[in-house]
Amino acid sequence: MHYDIVIVGGGAGGLELASKLGRAFGRRAGPEKILLIDRSPFHIWKPTLHEVAAGTLNPQQEGLSYSILARSNHFSFVMGELTAFDPAAKKLTLKEVHHPNGGLIIPERNISFSRCVLAVGCGSNFFGTPGSEHAYVLENAQDAQNFHTHLLNLFARASYSQDKLLNVVIVGGGATGVELSAEMMEAYHEIQENSGSGQRFRINITLIEAAPRILSGLPEKVSAQATQALRQKRINVLTATKVLEIFPDKVQTDQDAIPADVVVWAAGIKAADRNREYGLPVNRINQFEVNRQLQTPAEGVYAMGDCAACEWESGKFVPARAQAAHQQADYLCGLLKAYEKGRDFTEPFVYKDSGSLVSLGNNHGVGNLMGSLSGGSFFIEGLIAKYMYMSLHLMHHKAILGYTKTALLALARMAQKRVSGRLKLH
Repeated sequence: MHYDIVIVGGGAGGLELASKLGRAFGRRAGPEKILLIDRSPFHIWKPTLHEVAAGTLNPQQEGLSYSILARSNHFSFVMGELTAFDPAAKKLTLKEVHHPNGGLIIPERNISFSRCVLAVGCGSNFFGTPGSEHAYVLENAQDAQNFHTHLLNLFARASYSQDKLLNVVIVGGGATGVELSAEMMEAYHEIQENSGSGQRFRINITLIEAAPRILSGLPEKVSAQATQALRQKRINVLTATKVLEIFPDKVQTDQDAIPADVVVWAAGIKAADRNREYGLPVNRINQFEVNRQLQTPAEGVYAMGDCAACEWESGKFVPARAQAAHQQADYLCGLLKAYEKGRDFTEPFVYKDSGSLVSLGNNHGVGNLMGSLSGGSFFIEGLIAKYMYMSLHLMHHKAILGYTKTALLALARMAQKRVSGRLKLH
């Protein structure tokens, strides 16, 4: 198989890029020119994985089928995992797909391309911490669903245990760790409200951060407000605390041993080790090194999103955020359309920081937005911040579904929550 443009990875940036290019080339040319590859058959916006994990977002309702999106946005889609990549020959290989019982479903496939965009994302960085096999991660939808199933089992076990106590430890005080701790406490309260008095239990949620404060990449005011909000929810926030080792029943830090029935690791990012095998330069966390046009040293091969190391300003690199992937999708769409038409494209990619928003549970959020009338940033919190956080999700859907379908989808999900409740209990 050969395609003019192959996009590997259907995350926020990869899917938006495929959708924009497909609509640009149209119903006839798009499916023949553009191919999107992903390991999963359906898409979930990664910033919502903490909600899936806590059970406050149903992946069966939230997930969007890549095949249906491909048909409506005029690109092709195949499910597969990248196992080999030859940038010189402009060829890649997808792993064979097996049935759970071991039978072969799809054989190994080779795909050639004229241009390729690597959008394979990043995973967790354990920084060599012993006992990492005892921790859950939230790298994709399957991880989040597996954790949610385990969490429901833990809720049930705690409600019938002798001490009626569940200890949860979350390592990493970035956005994922902060949002997950808040959502888990929301889920806990929902469970308690719908349980009989004999089935109620206590929960201890501990958030551990090695830096002096949580959300260290955001302004101090945002960090302080988030810390206060979490502590008001009775979440134990430990800062300047390093995790030394993880055990099946506890987490050993440089301060103390913390009891843990379950541990979630949400500290740091690191791209896959196999990125080093593709003949492209990578940095210390295996991100592909790209120039100001998001191109690797290989002609016609680009990288975007979390897996790309793109210089930003003053020695900094573009952060691994959904807004960066969104901006890079817009940029690469313009670049690739120009090349397809035989035009030169010399404009560099310029990342514009729009600020950050953090969800702290139902009807509560904090954040800072860039670009006020004074040219600086301003702080928002509470219901306004929460609604603006939700609007980011809708903007992503608009990019791949359009205005009308996004509005209908939002209304349908609101109605579903009114009927079935906020928490997924199965």
